[in-house]
Amino acid sequence: MQVIDVNAIQNVGVVGAGTMGRGIAQVFLAAGCTVQLHDVDAERVAQACEQIRAGLQKWEAKGVIADAAEAGKRLLTRSRLMDLQSCHWVVEAIVEDYTMKAEVLRALGRLCRPETVLASNTSSISVTRLGAASGRPERTIGMHFFNPPPVMRLVEVVPGLRTAPEILDLTRALAERLGKVPIVSRDRPGFLSNRILMPMLNEAFWALEEGIGTAEDIDQVMKLGMNHPMGPLELADFIGLDVCLAILEVLHQEFGDPKYHPCPLLRKHVEAGWLGRKTKHGFYEYPE
Repeated sequence: MQVIDVNAIQNVGVVGAGTMGRGIAQVFLAAGCTVQLHDVDAERVAQACEQIRAGLQKWEAKGVIADAAEAGKRLLTRSRLMDLQSCHWVVEAIVEDYTMKAEVLRALGRLCRPETVLASNTSSISVTRLGAASGRPERTIGMHFFNPPPVMRLVEVVPGLRTAPEILDLTRALAERLGKVPIVSRDRPGFLSNRILMPMLNEAFWALEEGIGTAEDIDQVMKLGMNHPMGPLELADFIGLDVCLAILEVLHQEFGDPKYHPCPLLRKHVEAGWLGRKTKHGFYEYPE
């Protein structure tokens, strides 16, 4: 199998200009890469570019990077997936939905050069299944960044059943080049991180629904009693309640275990459009 050196990865595509996509783009720009950012929403891309450049300027002020303006010049926007065909590496960072991710990866598998690696930022969906959809399972891998990507050091690397060992090694090396700490998880629903985290958050939702304590009390228990930096309800609002629901639904569907059944209170919040910080309302309110 032809595998390029990690330092030769210079042209990177990012599909999705939401919170995760723009954060991932900023990380690659800081590592010296050219980033081609794609999203179907032109307004979202424009907003993402502003936020990425602002983030780069903050890093320059802190001495993290030498020249924010130079890094910003390497940020390119793309309206069509076919414009990513020259990329060495493409990270898919759209919503946590198998059908939508599979559609993107299937298109990228057809359009990109044979040696291009396709990485999914999925936090729960089978990488083996996504790899099959891409048509190039040997070169498809999970590369799960954490929110916000410019700050969080962990990257969860998840090889599918058919991911080539060389691609696993290359992904770990790339994460390290980005200044991240890679850990490898087997391709199981939720991987390591959300297999552990989501049941805890779900129990906090149930405790709130059953009136065992207020949202503030539940969060204080975990912050003051267990030394967590954020309480579970604060954290869920930060992640996005729609994202939490999507991950729990994957876990519940895949395992069939009632312990993963999403709390009805979580579902109601999502139905109401109360998704957390991004909508200014979740389990807490976030005024302008």
